[in-house]
Amino acid sequence: MSEQHTIEPKRLGEAFYHRPCLEVAQELVGKVLVHATADGEFRLRITETEAYCGEQDTACHAHKGKTARNRVLYAKAGTAYLYLCYGVHWLMNVITGEEGEAEGVLIRACEGAEGPGKLTKKLNITGIYNETNLITSSNLWIEEDGFHSEVTTAKRVGIGYASQEDQDRLWRFVLKREKKTPKRKKKLVQKKETLS
Repeated sequence: MSEQHTIEPKRLGEAFYHRPCLEVAQELVGKVLVHATADGEFRLRITETEAYCGEQDTACHAHKGKTARNRVLYAKAGTAYLYLCYGVHWLMNVITGEEGEAEGVLIRACEGAEGPGKLTKKLNITGIYNETNLITSSNLWIEEDGFHSEVTTAKRVGIGYASQEDQDRLWRFVLKREKKTPKRKKKLVQKKETLS
């Protein structure tokens, strides 16, 4: 993947998140997740996301309505929604769309952290950031640096509880990686020695 930046890094604003979930999920691929700590700013490029589109989406936490656990899904666009998976891994989501619609994007993987639990662990992002406003926070945000990303789609992972229709939706967005062409092996040319 190319690391060339075409613009000075800029934090994503309210207008970016205040759009339909599927649009935001696709366009978050290639953006940079930033965690600022006392030890400095740590950045990882987002390589994979999944869209969860409200109460009508049986794979979404909001499918059965608002609860104490999922209430952050109903917050304003640009809010971070963190929850503990299997009591071990913190997973980070970003709220999108209109307030009250319960749409969110799971940040599923970053460069060098292939998995939603691995990326939060690598960046030391925990539940203390649940409900963080990514537009104004001085500790957690997402930025654009002009990185060009081609995106492919796939089925979402780990949603066997959802309807078959929702399981089959291509709502996972993955950074298209450059295929490495195998190097051709050079043929060894053996020179025959001639006897004089």
